[in-house]
Amino acid sequence: MNIFPLAVLSCSSGRKFAERLIDALNIIIKNDGLFTSVGLIDSSEIIFANGEIKSTINDSVRGKDVYIVQLVDDPLSENSVNDNIFSLVTMINAAYNSDAGRITAVIPQFPYARQERKKGREAITAKIMANLLESSGADRVITLDIHAESIEGFFTKAKLENLHAGRIIINYVNSEINKEQLVVVAPDIGSAGRGRFFAHHLGIELAIIDKTRNYSQSSVIEKMVLVGNIKDKDVLLPDDMIATGGTLLKAVSVLKEKGANNVYIAAALPFFNGEAVHKFDQAWKQGLFRQVIGTDAVYHGENFSKNYPWYREISVAGHFGEVIYSLNQRRSVSGFLT
Repeated sequence: MNIFPLAVLSCSSGRKFAERLIDALNIIIKNDGLFTSVGLIDSSEIIFANGEIKSTINDSVRGKDVYIVQLVDDPLSENSVNDNIFSLVTMINAAYNSDAGRITAVIPQFPYARQERKKGREAITAKIMANLLESSGADRVITLDIHAESIEGFFTKAKLENLHAGRIIINYVNSEINKEQLVVVAPDIGSAGRGRFFAHHLGIELAIIDKTRNYSQSSVIEKMVLVGNIKDKDVLLPDDMIATGGTLLKAVSVLKEKGANNVYIAAALPFFNGEAVHKFDQAWKQGLFRQVIGTDAVYHGENFSKNYPWYREISVAGHFGEVIYSLNQRRSVSGFLT
């Protein structure tokens, strides 16, 4: 069986996550009894005065199993999501032109995942992203808690591996939160499957918030109805992402009105777009929730938790490392995908 040498490189906005990933990979490799180690392949990207982007790989990757790490929505970078997408696809194509043996895009945040269908005269942008990654030269894409699993069907050549942060968050809850009075609440009907997963593995009850939307306006909720009893209970509210956070904070208000004690919010992708950080900080000071549990799939920096004591970051870099090593060694990854 031919196993390509493993190589990891990073776009600029994926650098911190890539460094954590490599640390985790080297522990896995050592525990597997191997004496090799993985380092970050030297690469660079240039943004020209007119906004054009050029990516260059400075070391040989010929015949290697290459994993390219990028966080397209990077709170610590001035680059836009679209800048980071183009950095990614030009780096993929640089690896393709450098005769890499296999190319995998490691993107914990799948861009435009909420534009997976059309409601009128609009693009299905998630499909465009799949086509762009494939045409750039990607053989595989690894992502985290993709917003719409139907996106997997948009790929015709590349394989999509959709990892989940659920078990890692559950491990944190088991070790850090008292479950005696804890109830899982799914923030909407579409999240019921995720809610059942958390409730089952934590061994606790499930409630659901039923939302009525005003589709004439973007992101407007007309009414929220709680199905289930959370009076005098602690609540875990799991979601795939936190964007602007408005809807999620409305759900928290409903839970407090219904008599919830401590509310814990968990999200694989804590983007905190726009004024979200300020909104959550104010809500925490008002006693609406106790804690937000997020992952480093959206890396906010070492001081974020110090500045905002309501935030707890847990790392999924090791999870990605296990999957990457298994793929490189031609081992099954199905156990990491549920």
